[in-house]
Amino acid sequence: MNHPDELRATLESALTPLTAPRRVLLIHPDYSRNDFSHLVAPMVHDVLAARGLERLDTLNAGGTHRPMTQPELLAKLGLTDHARVGRLCNHEYDDPSQLTLAGTIDADFVATKTAGQVRQPMAVTVNRLLFDGYDAIVCLSGTVPHEALGYSGGTKLLFPGVSGPEVIALLHWAAVLIGIPRLIGELDNPAREVVDTGARFIFDRLGSVPIVSLNMVYTEDEHHRAVPRGLFAGWGADGFRAALSQAAELSSRLHIVHLHSAVSTAVQRIPTMYDEVWTAGKGSYKLQRPGVIAPGGEIVLFAPHIREFHCRPDMDAAIRAVGYHGRDYVRAYCEQHPSFNRNIAAHVINVRGLGEWKEGREAFDFRVTLASAIPREDCEAVGLGYRDPATIRKEDFSGPGQLWIDEGGQWLYARR
Repeated sequence: MNHPDELRATLESALTPLTAPRRVLLIHPDYSRNDFSHLVAPMVHDVLAARGLERLDTLNAGGTHRPMTQPELLAKLGLTDHARVGRLCNHEYDDPSQLTLAGTIDADFVATKTAGQVRQPMAVTVNRLLFDGYDAIVCLSGTVPHEALGYSGGTKLLFPGVSGPEVIALLHWAAVLIGIPRLIGELDNPAREVVDTGARFIFDRLGSVPIVSLNMVYTEDEHHRAVPRGLFAGWGADGFRAALSQAAELSSRLHIVHLHSAVSTAVQRIPTMYDEVWTAGKGSYKLQRPGVIAPGGEIVLFAPHIREFHCRPDMDAAIRAVGYHGRDYVRAYCEQHPSFNRNIAAHVINVRGLGEWKEGREAFDFRVTLASAIPREDCEAVGLGYRDPATIRKEDFSGPGQLWIDEGGQWLYARR
């Protein structure tokens, strides 16, 4: 599906139920996703404009990532010269005035799906813009293997994509307690069931407002530009699930790289769209499936452009306070600091790996090293290794047991 006419035809068919939309909200992925939103969003605008669209507002489903600037939003969506574009909004997850309660997931259900690791109700908070009288909502997302929910896309865009901080933190914490290597690249998993259940409260609150999921699947060309490979649509709760299932099936064939043997050193060259360790950490946990990294091996995140763990000073400070550690260590830390942000707790485990606690010390099967603009002393203070990025050369990682990954952090690696 790399021809614009084919993409346009697929989109027109997907949007057939919208015969006379006046005000439409487009919810979309943020800067950390290399997809083809810039092709789909203008087509959504044009198809609906021909049917009476008066205004298309957009909402960036950035979760806890940084907000995007207006030029970034326009470039991401390709909406630089479209007459009916209205507000380009960022979801500010930590602004209570943006949020409303759609429902609450029962604590027993959460406990069942997390094997008893988490037993508390989960409030389904969501950006109140969804209930601002729109004639329809279009949810645009990309589908690739995802550390917390198996695959991105589908209901994830709503919950937790435009949810509140407690929801985001609890979902990521629950996922890391279950175990990221067990979830990533698996469509049917307990974390996804929790998300789908929460999203149903949002669908119920929307009532008769039509809502469609558009799931993009892509690869990259030699210039690392996204190439459309599939666009899968579905309406309502059941349609979201069906479209994601189709997209995940294609993604599993395109985005999982199978290795014949373990590697001792893997270098993920982190693209500039991941501009902090918070997002660049994908380069670590997409190599953590069993058998990918040899015992005692090393994952190197090569990112000369990265200068901070998180762009928000409070979250950067929290990461520095806890450091990058395994699950047992971080769980004990959270017991001593009950108010500590569970989203940050999940992040540091995801990057460092689950590890084990043996005789009062942490033990890991592999090392994680930063080759970035973050100084050696800062890396070592949080439990990560350091390499001078100026010493990293691709040709040095081409021999047996070595793996160099361009545009790192996007694909999942597994053993055959």
